[in-house]
Amino acid sequence: MEEETQPLKWEGKTSAQLPTARAHEVWPFLEDFCNLHKCFCLDTCYHVDGIPGQPGLIRYCAATVPSSSGSQEESVITMWVKEKLLLIDPIKRCLSYEVIDNNIGIKSYVATMRVFPIHDDEGERGCKIEWSFLCDPIQGQGFEEFSSYIESNLQFMVKKI
Repeated sequence: MEEETQPLKWEGKTSAQLPTARAHEVWPFLEDFCNLHKCFCLDTCYHVDGIPGQPGLIRYCAATVPSSSGSQEESVITMWVKEKLLLIDPIKRCLSYEVIDNNIGIKSYVATMRVFPIHDDEGERGCKIEWSFLCDPIQGQGFEEFSSYIESNLQFMVKKI
């Protein structure tokens, strides 16, 4: 019996459209790197180190979720990550960041988020957020499950913006 081999890296991309919001109106939500909890399903997100708006900035993000320990008692766990801003370009409306520490099994993760205007014959008609990632496979999770998690988080964000 042959063993299934996982790819060395997972690479994915998802996007969502905001038909009534313009790119310049949406970008500030992403650009405000340490306030992700305002438009994301997090309990907290705050500045840890570095200069706001500059590469090198580190944020801490956490969410409390039901435990899947299988016990009869209802319990919760706090999942957290520390992320470092690698690049931010307000002209191109994009930023990249990496996970530098966490308690959820991520070994290596780099993501890029971009906001694009959507144009038609009459001008700008909404915008699109694109979220791409490159990461090591995550133990206990499949690529499809992880990609679906990223997509559902983006859809949640779009509803909050």
